[in-house]
Amino acid sequence: MTECIQVGQKVPDFSLTTFDAAKGDFGSFSLSENGKAGRWTLLFFYPADFTFV
Repeated sequence: MTECIQVGQKVPDFSLTTFDAAKGDFGSFSLSENGKAGRWTLLFFYPADFTFV
């Protein structure tokens, strides 16, 4: 069974590799570090362009 996260619940911590097209370089994102900096985070996932779903 898959667990669903409801509005208002905390998301489990995660980190991922990012790409900044403006800089042309890779970076990283950490949910916990973003929270420590006092920033809000909006999580939005979608399949990459031109991928078959």
